[in-house]
Amino acid sequence: MISKGQKQSLYIFQDWKNNKGNFKSRMIMLFYRISSLIYRYKILRFIFFWYLLLYKFAIGWLMNIGINSSAVIGRGLRIQYGFGTVIGSNTVIGENCNIRQLTNISSKMKENGSYSRAPRIGNNVDIGINVVILGDVNIGNNVIIGAGSVITKDVEDNSVMVGNTATVLKKKYIISVERN
Repeated sequence: MISKGQKQSLYIFQDWKNNKGNFKSRMIMLFYRISSLIYRYKILRFIFFWYLLLYKFAIGWLMNIGINSSAVIGRGLRIQYGFGTVIGSNTVIGENCNIRQLTNISSKMKENGSYSRAPRIGNNVDIGINVVILGDVNIGNNVIIGAGSVITKDVEDNSVMVGNTATVLKKKYIISVERN
């Protein structure tokens, strides 16, 4: 039986395939998958703390992207350029999603100083340039989020979202979507 941590580390192959032709994105996902595996087990965090530091440096300073090791990302994430993208702690992203540059996905600070729950993003979500997804929101499956949108409320499946604060532009009706 394969554990969840081991299963996530196997996602490297799907990430590699979905980021074909983009060496930077392939390296980002490879580094993330290793750091995520280390982060899930306290003993590995203790032994490989140096890798987590190296990960922060390589991803943050050299590649100008921030993906927290505690984020849970499904297989096949595609990062287009990635410059300036931040994926905060405990964010959950489904399978076969697409993220473009300058995107921020994170919790928001409440008035009492605590943080809200992190966003949860479904499968097959296409996120445009300079999108902000903030706070305790659920984004459904097969959603398209247009460039410059700000998402602060839940989004239903099969929607196209645009604007600041985003509103539904139209509903998509999909009979079946399968990706290899």
